[in-house]
Amino acid sequence: MYKNIIDKLPYAKPFLFVDELIHIDENGVEGSFTFNADLDFYKGHFKDDPVTPGVILTETLAQIGVVCLGIYLLGNDFNAESKVALTSSEIEYLKPVYPNEKVTVVSEKMYFRFGKLKCKVKMFNANDEEVCRGTIAGMIL
Repeated sequence: MYKNIIDKLPYAKPFLFVDELIHIDENGVEGSFTFNADLDFYKGHFKDDPVTPGVILTETLAQIGVVCLGIYLLGNDFNAESKVALTSSEIEYLKPVYPNEKVTVVSEKMYFRFGKLKCKVKMFNANDEEVCRGTIAGMIL
């Protein structure tokens, strides 16, 4: 339903962490991603018991929770020349995310002005347990 927003993301596999957008409006977004076991970072991040690195969880929160929402809010003003940059993040990690887990990101817009979007973000696993939460801000120019 929201494939046009995903298609505008400035990322490609293996660094695209958005499978689906479930809902999006001017106040927030909900989307999901499954961390397939064949992703390269699992080969070295705890070699005998792989777990998704926090930086990848943060990137997933940012891609779904800030960039997808920003593209939606900008509408036709977002184009091939648009640039996206993370400006700040404060994330608390509560539970590990393992290979083959599907997560859902829920983002709530705090503000969007002068090209800066700041959101409260949360990530849930398939059991609806919160795995991380925080705030992320980015610039969309």
